[in-house]
Amino acid sequence: MQKTPSTLKKISVEQLRLGMFINELCGSWMDHPFWQTKFKLTDPADLATLHETAITEVWIDTAKGLDVEDATAEERETLEETYARFEQTIVAAIAAEKPRARSLQAEVTRAAEVCGQARAAVTEMFAEARMGKAFNASKLEPLVDEISSSVERNPGALISLARLKTQDDYTYMHSVAVCGLMTGLARQLGLEPDLVHEAGLAGLLHDVGKAKVSLDILNKPGKLTAVEFEQMKSHPARGHALLLESGTAGEVALDVCLHHHEKVDGTGYPEKLNGEQLSLFSKMGAVCDVYDAITSNRPYKAGWDPSLAIRKMYEWCDGHFDAAIFQAFVKTVGIYPVGSLVRLDSGLLAVVSEATPDNLLKPRVKTVYCTQRKNFVNSEDIDLSDFEAGARIVSWEDPADWPLGDLRRYWAPDLEAEVSDLKTG
Repeated sequence: MQKTPSTLKKISVEQLRLGMFINELCGSWMDHPFWQTKFKLTDPADLATLHETAITEVWIDTAKGLDVEDATAEERETLEETYARFEQTIVAAIAAEKPRARSLQAEVTRAAEVCGQARAAVTEMFAEARMGKAFNASKLEPLVDEISSSVERNPGALISLARLKTQDDYTYMHSVAVCGLMTGLARQLGLEPDLVHEAGLAGLLHDVGKAKVSLDILNKPGKLTAVEFEQMKSHPARGHALLLESGTAGEVALDVCLHHHEKVDGTGYPEKLNGEQLSLFSKMGAVCDVYDAITSNRPYKAGWDPSLAIRKMYEWCDGHFDAAIFQAFVKTVGIYPVGSLVRLDSGLLAVVSEATPDNLLKPRVKTVYCTQRKNFVNSEDIDLSDFEAGARIVSWEDPADWPLGDLRRYWAPDLEAEVSDLKTG
């Protein structure tokens, strides 16, 4: 009896065409922007995107779609023609329906003002809690709306500005950054406006328990002792108690304050809850808290490059984070967040200066260094989502491997001036 041949076939991305059924994309999910990996290829935009990713091979199912041999001359149109048709029909419609977000540089001044107001308010809240005074959490609600609005106009401006922390204001600006990240993630998850607001307020209040931890421990420039670490681990419960005592915080803020250090595998603290026991908001808080913490400079450790942080967090997903929420978070900040160092197919190194919401793989970048000649280049601003730019990212790069110094002077020259004004104002 003759064996029936398999309907699955591995082909190169160059052989893909409309009408084929993709059964599997060969590579990590971080190599492409598709959250669904089994689908029929019917959209020219998806075909164009696949040609621009790091994916080189796919599995197709010829029982559910066309085979390679079925191609016609008409269907073998070039990528340029496909993209041009897509650009004329789809992009124009999207642009007409959705208002363009404000650029990072256009939003940065307003974001700096919001950060300054939030820093002052959070500092005052911590001071009151440290002295045992009652505080009113609802006073922060107008600031949550300001932060949320700034993030909606341009996520990179406020979140990047809040990342420029000093040792003295780390705890306060961390709360501001987590607030911004929570509102962006809540919108990405499609939550209603009132829940976006609640998520933001929870981010602003999540670390209030640190007001009850010794400043010597909070600012220690080295590894904590076992006793000191136990003191640090007490801050979620202490914060929860403070919020309960105030009587001005809602259920979402109380939940995130107490559970933002829990892990889905049940190894977190303080209650060792697992993924089934944790709420949506506490899972969101865990992701946002870790991302800002590991991308910020600390007395004992330099912050990670944002893109490295995303990759490391992906590796921790199985035990630490909820996978679906983490994937939504990546869509919020981008696979290559603002400030990431990348290598282009030309051999040039570039710093990501602006995310492209509709294409995670094609941000706006500024070229800084030639890897072939080993020298700096005149900085050029390139929008990788522009097909005519003719450039694409081939890899993420570790800034520590290159003699570039502080990358902020490339992606945020104006932010440096704004943050100086913020601290002296």
